[in-house]
Parts: sequence; structure tokens; C-alpha cells
Amino acid sequence: MNKAGFSGKPQNSSNDPGDDIPVAVRDTPVAAPKMWLQPRIVLIGGVTGFVLLALISGFLFFLTTPKKIADSQPLVTSSTPTPTTEPGNVNTLLGHLAYPEAPESELVTISTNRGIRMRKAAAQKFEEMAAAARSAGVTIVPISGFRSVKDQEPLFFGVGAQRNQTPAKRAALSAPPGHSEHHTGYAVDIGDGLVPATNLQTNFDNTKAYRWMQANAARFSFEMSFPKDNTQGVSYEPWHWRFVGDRDSLEMFYKARNFKPDF
Repeated sequence: MNKAGFSGKPQNSSNDPGDDIPVAVRDTPVAAPKMWLQPRIVLIGGVTGFVLLALISGFLFFLTTPKKIADSQPLVTSSTPTPTTEPGNVNTLLGHLAYPEAPESELVTISTNRGIRMRKAAAQKFEEMAAAARSAGVTIVPISGFRSVKDQEPLFFGVGAQRNQTPAKRAALSAPPGHSEHHTGYAVDIGDGLVPATNLQTNFDNTKAYRWMQANAARFSFEMSFPKDNTQGVSYEPWHWRFVGDRDSLEMFYKARNFKPDF
């Protein structure tokens, strides 16, 4: 006999896999689990959601928080040196760097017949260099050494006016007062004693004295200040050399430029 249950479907229907269970057993307990499971499910879901939210928030905070550099050391972005001759640098004037004037107590004579002076350390090395050159059959002579800031004024302003030069044009040939290497006591202009016509001329680089200096000056801690295409934009001066053989001279010239030397 086909007796219909509460569902309204025949019990032997093949479309419902639960039809093998009696109606009373199948339908009655359904509402009971919902009553005691629902609060538990809500409770578990709330705690789990809170934990998941905390974990996600912590992960996002980790991703977005800037990493601390070890030992708080600044990040080095480049080892390339930066010259201080850039526009706006307060240490430059028309391409020339500012230097302190040598104290009188530090100056000694290197050429008794002309009264040319340099700082003691530079003067000693210059004399050694000149002696070494003589032994090689080369005569290097000092043309100009220390010049005070006051002595530099007529050379810059006076000669510039005589030649009708603007300050910028004059600066390509002579430093403004307070910005000349000569008043540091470490700079010297050198000539070839056998070819005086080349004194303070670019063709000095054709002389034996210049070639000897190029090959040997570094042994006595001298270097050419203004080679061709120098970063300061000063005219090529193959006769102008400076001493960089002690801490004071090295720091004076290279700190002013704010880049490292090539040695």
C-alpha cells in the first residue's frame, strides 16, 4: 500500500535518497540541532573572524612599514664625487674656490735672488725637486709663489680693467682676491730656466722642464692645478703647480672641491 508521508511524496520514490528513512525519524530531529548548533557556530565564527582580521592587519602592517637600515647607517647612493663648482655653491666665485691666507710665520724663501716664498713644507720639497731636476740636466725655476689677498686685488681688478675684461673673462685667467691658490703658500708658478720665453705661456708644455715635471712632480708631492678641461673652468695653466704633501695642504685643496683625489 502506498502511504504518503508528511512530505506529500510516495515513500518508495527513487528521486529522493532519504525516502528509505521513515518519515517520523527523518523529519522530527531536523529542528533540534539547529537550536543548539547555531549559537556555537556564531561564536566560533566571531572568534575566528577576529583572529583572521588580526593576522591580516599584522601582515599588512609588516608589508607597509619601512625597513630599518642596520645600525642606522645612511644609504650610500653613489660613490661618484661631486665638485663644489656647481651653481649656488657658496665656496666658489666665478669658478674659483675660497682658501685661507698663509700666516707669515709659515712662509720661507725658496729663491733668494727673487724673494719667492712658500710654506715651509712646500718650500723644502720644491728645493728637493729642483735639485733632482738639475741632476737630470733640467732647470726648473720658480716664477711666482706666495701672494697675499691684498696683492691679488690689482692683478684681478687692475689688469682686468686695463684689458677691458669682464669679471667672468678675467676669472678664466686670474683668481678673484680670496680665491687664489697662491695665497695659501702651497702654489708655485714654474718656468724652464733655459727657455724663459715660455714663462706663463701655454707652450711651456713643450719644454724639458714641463716634461720632467709631468714625469717626476708626484714624487715630491706636487701636481698641476689647472690641466686642460678642468672642472673649475679655469684656463689651462701648465706652469701652475701646487703642493699636496701634508695633511693641511691635502685637506685644503680637496675638501674645498668636495671630491676625492685620484690617488
